[in-house]
Amino acid sequence: MPGMWWVVGATVVVGLVAAYLIWTAGRVERLQVRAESAARALDAHLLRRAAAAAVLAERRFGVELYAAARIALDAGPQEREAAENDLTRQLRSVRLDPTDPECEAVIAASRRLALARQVHTDLVRDARAVRGRPLVRLLRMGRGHDWPRYFDVDDPTLTTPAADVPA
Repeated sequence: MPGMWWVVGATVVVGLVAAYLIWTAGRVERLQVRAESAARALDAHLLRRAAAAAVLAERRFGVELYAAARIALDAGPQEREAAENDLTRQLRSVRLDPTDPECEAVIAASRRLALARQVHTDLVRDARAVRGRPLVRLLRMGRGHDWPRYFDVDDPTLTTPAADVPA
C-alpha cells in the first residue's frame, strides 16, 4: 500500500501540470485572437477617419489634406504608419469647427481611432508578454499565429477650439 500513495501523488502532479499547460495554451490563443481582432478594428477606424477627412478636404480644406487622406486610404501595409501620421499632421494643421457636422465627423472618428489604438496597443503588449514567457516559447504555443505587431501612429486625438479653452 505505501507505493500506492506515490502513484496517486504523481498522478495529481501530472494532472495539475497538464491543467496549467492547457490553461496557458488557451490564454495564449485568446490573447492572440483578441489582438488580431483589435488590429482589424484599428484598421477599420483608420479607414473611417481617412474617408471622413477626404470628404471634408474635398469640400473645404483643399488639396494637401485630400492628398494625405487619399494616401492613407491607399497605403499598403509597409507605408501605412507613415501615411496615417502624415494625415494626423495635416488634420492638426487645419482649424476644425466642432459645430460643423463634417468637421465633427472627423473629430469623432479621430476620438474613436484613439480608443481603438489604445485597445490594440494594450492587447498586443499582453499577447507579446504571454508569448515571450519561456515555457510558452519552449512549447511553441503561439506557432499558429504571427507575432503581434504594434501600430506606431501618433495620438490621433484632435484638439478643437472649444477644447483649447480652459474650464
